Amino acid sequence: MEFNERIIQEYVPGKQITVAHVIAKPDAELYQKIGIQSENEAVGILTITPSEAAIIVVDIATKAAEVEIGFVDRFSGAVVIIGDVSSVKIALENILKTMESLLDFTVVPLSST
Repeated sequence: MEFNERIIQEYVPGKQITVAHVIAKPDAELYQKIGIQSENEAVGILTITPSEAAIIVVDIATKAAEVEIGFVDRFSGAVVIIGDVSSVKIALENILKTMESLLDFTVVPLSST
C-alpha cells in the first residue's frame, strides 16, 4: 500500500512590521471613514505582529514627534497616527529603526503617497 505524503503549512507571524505608510494629504472623506476627527493632517498607518507590540510603537511615536494617536488596536496590530507630514514621517522612521535595532523586528521601508 502506497501512502501520499501530506504537508500542512500554517502561517506563524514573527516579529515584523508589514506596513509603514504616510498619507501626506488625505481626502476629507478618508478622515470620516476611519473615524478621525482632525482634517488637514497627515496620516501614518502601520501594521505589526505580534499585535500587542502596537502599544510599544505608539509609545515610540508619541515620544519621537508631535503626533496624536488616531487609532491603536492591540488585537489586530493596526496603528494610525496623525500630525503634520514631517512629524508623522519622523515618528514612523523612529518606530522602524527602534523596533529593528532594539527588538530585532523585520521591518519594511517607509512608503508615502
